[in-house]
Amino acid sequence: MTIKINKLEIENVKRVKGVKIEPTQNGLTVIGGNNNQGKTSVLDAIAWALGGDRYKPSKPNREGSVNPPHLHIVMNNGLVIERAGKNSSLKVIDPDGNRSGQQLLNSFVEELAINLPKFIDATSKEKAQILLQIIGIGDQLTKLELQEQEIYNQRRAVGQIADQKKKHAQELPYFPEAPKDLISPQELLNQQQAILAKNGENQRLRQNVVQLGQKFDQEAQEIVRIKNQLTELEAKHQQTAHELEIAQSSAQDLQDESTVELQQNIANIDEINRKVRINLDKDKAEDDANQYRAQYEALTADLTKIRLAKDGLLINAKLPLEGLSVEDGELTYNQQKWDNMSGSDQLKVATAIVRQLKPDCGFILLDKLEQMDMSSLNEFGQWLEQEGLQAIATRVSTGDECEIIIEDGYAVKNTLERKEQPKWQEGKF
Repeated sequence: MTIKINKLEIENVKRVKGVKIEPTQNGLTVIGGNNNQGKTSVLDAIAWALGGDRYKPSKPNREGSVNPPHLHIVMNNGLVIERAGKNSSLKVIDPDGNRSGQQLLNSFVEELAINLPKFIDATSKEKAQILLQIIGIGDQLTKLELQEQEIYNQRRAVGQIADQKKKHAQELPYFPEAPKDLISPQELLNQQQAILAKNGENQRLRQNVVQLGQKFDQEAQEIVRIKNQLTELEAKHQQTAHELEIAQSSAQDLQDESTVELQQNIANIDEINRKVRINLDKDKAEDDANQYRAQYEALTADLTKIRLAKDGLLINAKLPLEGLSVEDGELTYNQQKWDNMSGSDQLKVATAIVRQLKPDCGFILLDKLEQMDMSSLNEFGQWLEQEGLQAIATRVSTGDECEIIIEDGYAVKNTLERKEQPKWQEGKF
């Protein structure tokens, strides 16, 4: 059973002269009235009675009163809390008549239930941390968020480098006609010398053909002139003819190679190598850009995994209110951050989280509900009834939405007070 307030009686606390209230058990009890009539003093008195001396007003005694403050609260579990006397000493009595103290109250009274502004005024990230600690995934989510931030920063840096590399590669010129590798001057000289040597050998072979032809002619003339040496010369001539045939066969398919291109390459080697170096730089820049882009995509995949893990934690967690979540370290409700929530939704979220902190605490105190329109007020009241929660709230108003109206420290209207109970008399409970 959640613990709620059955009845409260307050006398001579701050602006309150004498007020007796029996708040509705499930739903919203609105204490209305004009400014400076004692509405907030009622909530301050309840907080003091239940929360202890740290909630004691700096000037608890009503100005002009000769009697000390007197607080009397009866809870629905039969517990009676009273502060009375010159020192406003605390007395807590359970249904069996046993006395206790503040420690018993602390066991079921949630601090934020009697001091809801502390939660409402917290930053969105602080609210999120309270929720995460309640559902028991705060440490895990914090670890994942640190990993997410680290990878996000790393990915951003890699992406920037990849973009810079790509831009650098695009700005570099490119010469498709240039060779892939740098040209060595010595290698070109060696090639030229080899060709010249081959051409020299070809020339030698051609000269040999000419010389053999001349020799053949001379020998033919020698045969004619020297008849007596004909036999010997014919034999020689046959041998020379055979050699001539071989030489002609070797020389007829010879082709001289041109050294013009090599000479041009040697002359233009610096320009060619300049283009090759530029092409190599461009290729490297594009390769670097592609490598960094691959790293970026890999980090994006890691980031997605971490975010899915975070979502999984929240999906599987037992949240105090459907639609509650934490996005980017901030509390959200139905995908809206705190500053975009309606006043009614803000109160729903705050109340649900506070209830989860101490499930036995079935009530909350709310001040200054005049900021809410009637539609939002009714919506919030219906939600309280649905959830079985009790809320005691103040509102600058004297309208019909106020079950109690405080005027000059007294309750001049109390639609909740039971008929069989006597009307309020100052100094008597």
